[in-house]
Amino acid sequence: MRQHLPPNATGSGGDSPDFQTLLWFGGGFVQGLGDPRSIIEPATGQVIAMVNDASMGQALEAIAAAKAAQPAWAAFAPIERARLMREVSRLIRRDAEHLAELVVREQGKPIKEARGEIAGAAEFIDYFAEFARRLPGEILPSDHAGEQIWVRRAPVGVVAAIIPWNYPAALICRKVAPALITGNAVVVKPHEMTPLSGLAMARLFAEAGLPSGLVNIISGAGEVVGEVLTSSPDVNLVTMTGSVPVGRRIMANAAENLTTVSLELGGKAAFIVMSDADLDLAVQSAVTSRFMNCGQTCICNERTLVQRPIYDAFVEKFVAATQALKVGDPLSPDTDIGPKVSEEECAKVADMVKNALSNGARAVIGGGKPDNPPTEHGFWFDPTVLVDMAPDADIMRNEIFGPVVPIIPFDTFDDAVAIANEGSFGLSSYIFTRDFQTIMEAIDRIEVGEVYVNRAGPESVHGFHGGWQDSGVAGDDGVHGLEVYMRKKTVYVNYSGKTTVDLMPY
Repeated sequence: MRQHLPPNATGSGGDSPDFQTLLWFGGGFVQGLGDPRSIIEPATGQVIAMVNDASMGQALEAIAAAKAAQPAWAAFAPIERARLMREVSRLIRRDAEHLAELVVREQGKPIKEARGEIAGAAEFIDYFAEFARRLPGEILPSDHAGEQIWVRRAPVGVVAAIIPWNYPAALICRKVAPALITGNAVVVKPHEMTPLSGLAMARLFAEAGLPSGLVNIISGAGEVVGEVLTSSPDVNLVTMTGSVPVGRRIMANAAENLTTVSLELGGKAAFIVMSDADLDLAVQSAVTSRFMNCGQTCICNERTLVQRPIYDAFVEKFVAATQALKVGDPLSPDTDIGPKVSEEECAKVADMVKNALSNGARAVIGGGKPDNPPTEHGFWFDPTVLVDMAPDADIMRNEIFGPVVPIIPFDTFDDAVAIANEGSFGLSSYIFTRDFQTIMEAIDRIEVGEVYVNRAGPESVHGFHGGWQDSGVAGDDGVHGLEVYMRKKTVYVNYSGKTTVDLMPY
């Protein structure tokens, strides 16, 4: 039975009254009819809440609710859409500390990073609300007098947004904000391991007064809820951040209905340090880029390439900086690295490191789970620095997504470019050098969607975040990310009073 709860209601099923555990679709809070799912705190390995997955039928209901709500929302003046969106961002900032702690409890990142994530969530909303008075359109001259050609933007309709576990709050707003300002309705599927941030966000969307059915947030397994969202003929756009195999599955499902997709998938960023680089800047940036969010970020420094003359000095400084990082309670403000998100993810990283070591790599520090972990049952993994790998070793080619970095030397810039372009990923890369010609050649020759020059990430909301090759299609953020949420309608306007006929040789 649908429960229309007050905005601060939390539903049921959690050990804490702060956990919202009901799904939100059609304008109401609803108990999922699918299997119950235990939500595990990465720092302790303990169950902190139970959330029932949405059933297949409920996923269809959520799509139907979005489809019903979308036309009225599209009829809103964009400035009115923006007003409601800004109320959402105000509420996010009001509840920022609670939301940040919730991210820590279900995902495991340090509280200082979680606070940044929540600030970013609000920023996505505010940034896209600014497009209320500048949604694009074009007026083109006609080949005939007394006529114009208009290229208008229209909403795509219903958007299915599939969210990963590494940024469970910010990435919801990254998808929802551009969808709303362009007049679409949305069905959001948070990752099944980290649904609590999304369900808490639902409470704020409700409190902000968004029209019933406009935004729907339903949790559940990809093979159930995800399959429904990506296979429905009533979904007009699927936008997803996640893994390459899931991205391929989504494209296959969407192809049946010719549904547009926008996919931001994995990465294997090469972090290139030339011998003329500012060594301290490069080291600190490499450490930050590798170990933020316990290495669980798509644009992380996944492999560090250092020109041979400074290789030993770089490794020495990098190891010292890594040893200075504090691994501990993610709710502590001085913690730098928290746990991995799950036991399965922890085991995956351990297997990759074990394979690398068995094939000749050497761990300068780390290499496995800590001997004295901060908690007995958390999903901890030591910050690990590996050396002595070949450039084509598995750990140099496959995404680690954990606090492990392989560092190898190279001789020439051409060597570095060849290594950086090896493999199927093409999301991001880094170049550290003082030489402008080298910078420009790196920008030209490295085959990725993002290049960071003498700085670490993350990306900016008004840039464009998209990958090449296996790292995805289309993308997020900025003017270019906004375009995927709109379709074009060309209008030929004849105001001459005369009949015009084009006889074009097609």
